[in-house]
Amino acid sequence: MVTTAPYGAWPSPIDARLVAAHDGRPEYLGVVGDEVWWTEPRPEEGGRRALVRRTPEGAEQSVLPPPWNVRSRVIEYGGQPWAGALDADGAPLVVFVHFADQRLYAYAPDGDGEPRPLTPVSAVGGGLRWVDPVVLPGRGEVWCVLEEFTGEGPTDVRRVIAAVPLDGSAAEDRDSIRELSDDRHRFVTGPRLSPDGGRAAWIAWDHPRMPWDGTVVMVAEVTGDGAFTGARALVGGAEESVAQIEWAADGSLLYVSDADGWWELRSADPDPAAAGAEGATATRRLYPARQEEFGGPLWKVGLRWFLPLEGGTIATLHGHGTNRLGILDPVTGELVDAAGPWTEWAPSLAVHGTRVIGIAASPRSAYEIVELDTLTGRSRVIAARHVDALDPAYYPEPQIRTFTGPDGRDIHTHVYPPHSPTHAPPDGEPAPFVVWAHGGPTGHAPLVLDLEIAYFTSRGFGVAEVNYGGSTGYGREYRERLREQWGVVDVEDCAAVARALADEGTADRSRLAIRGGSAGGWTTAASLTGTDLYACGTISYPVLDLTAWAGGETHDFESQYLESLVGPLAEVPDRYRDRSPLHRADRISVPFLLLQGLDDVICPPAQAERFLAEVARCGIPHAYLAFEGEGHGFRREDTIVRALEAELSLYAQTFGMTRTDVPTLELGK
Repeated sequence: MVTTAPYGAWPSPIDARLVAAHDGRPEYLGVVGDEVWWTEPRPEEGGRRALVRRTPEGAEQSVLPPPWNVRSRVIEYGGQPWAGALDADGAPLVVFVHFADQRLYAYAPDGDGEPRPLTPVSAVGGGLRWVDPVVLPGRGEVWCVLEEFTGEGPTDVRRVIAAVPLDGSAAEDRDSIRELSDDRHRFVTGPRLSPDGGRAAWIAWDHPRMPWDGTVVMVAEVTGDGAFTGARALVGGAEESVAQIEWAADGSLLYVSDADGWWELRSADPDPAAAGAEGATATRRLYPARQEEFGGPLWKVGLRWFLPLEGGTIATLHGHGTNRLGILDPVTGELVDAAGPWTEWAPSLAVHGTRVIGIAASPRSAYEIVELDTLTGRSRVIAARHVDALDPAYYPEPQIRTFTGPDGRDIHTHVYPPHSPTHAPPDGEPAPFVVWAHGGPTGHAPLVLDLEIAYFTSRGFGVAEVNYGGSTGYGREYRERLREQWGVVDVEDCAAVARALADEGTADRSRLAIRGGSAGGWTTAASLTGTDLYACGTISYPVLDLTAWAGGETHDFESQYLESLVGPLAEVPDRYRDRSPLHRADRISVPFLLLQGLDDVICPPAQAERFLAEVARCGIPHAYLAFEGEGHGFRREDTIVRALEAELSLYAQTFGMTRTDVPTLELGK
């Protein structure tokens, strides 16, 4: 029995508590002996990341109880926070970063002891932080990236590759930590050791470039006593982004490069004797050129889009606007995709013998851990299995669409129409729609099951996820549409999608909203101050003041991001002011909700508070919810519930709907 009811008034079994319980996904896969390990979210435990292991028999076990939180803060976005190996007795030894103090800890999970610290706490600035470790029991060390603050400012920081003793002798002694690389580069990834242990390679880059702009691959010889010598640049450059490196069994270096406009798999000979004319490194493409990405933006240190396998084949993610898992034969160029229903694979792979382990999802399933046996071609879920928390008839039914924007440019979008198995709208009624702007902005909205989207679609709201110009997954030219155009192209593309949906009768032109977090929060605020298209908006942990953000009001990693997104501050200062929502607050004419974490150092609450002070002079209805203990992005169950219910209430009030399933959001002026 299907009941006819207006859009936005439909009941739904998907409440905010259910959404919060399923927020986040598994991350950072690895193999220790015969076991698969990873981290996974615990919204109900204050948003901590738990370290989980799976035994060969299939049992899953949380390794550490609360409050242990396995998460790094290097470049604030973190990265691979743990690594493991078997010790001399064949028992697992794990090294991990604890979020609260950012120290490295060693832990023998099958022993009787507690985790023991390996690194000291520094009282200077943000302290000592670690990421992307490699455990080397034979050397008695763990090698990883060290981020060390040298002053109180967010950019008073240096990064090097360092060796930390596994015996704990550096737990209170910074001088016992060996620095392996120099600090000629502002940013580095963790080391990758060649099969014979004689060479180490890592990725490096410098301000004002971001890692998707230009990086360089460094290679050094490793001496018998574990020192790096003769470090030199192998491949990469100012206009070439290398996103990942790994060693092949034959001693060549595998890497992903966008030198020809798409992130492609290549190999390089690290032997200086193999260099060609003028010392050029000998390289080759491992797969025929076509418009697909084999890599992505390095927002976190240690992401893995590919890994070599036994026998010389390579497990690799690839696709156009999506990521599939395939097995590449670099000799023949043959690429065979894994079978199965999964349409999106996260950049976190592990290999064990002939098996590949990844994290995959689809529009009908959330991210789960999948194993591919390359000998049989069989794929199966082995952990974090998706379980339908409700009747899947309530899941949204997405459409992959490409809209036309200004100048005829393509705008890739995922459209989720309202959908309910029990309710339908009156004939001919267009739907209220919410445009979602993803973060980054050098990012991507994947086509996967998201209960937060289902929360709205099952109630009669449409959602349009816009991969606006600047998004990844469509080649370098597409993502560089945003160069010096942030606040212009992203705003135009979102508006073009909303107008097109209204023009075709899918969306109600009078009931359009926009929302986003981080860079998406910027796009939302810039849209509300720059267009009259939307009836309301939800702005989450946003950038609102470009001049202040570029002047030190953010962290080091993105402190010069605006040089490419907006232009050089010294040359175009007026552009920074003119585009900032802070200085256009008087142009807002519709209600909005502003959500902010009070511990956010990337988009600090000071920006939100200055913006609200300007808005208060204009008398626009709005609400501000600030959350203690939350940083950039919300992880705690209660926060997610409060934010989601407030957003629904905003839309209901603005669109003239009555809903009794959420508290009424108080809108002040």
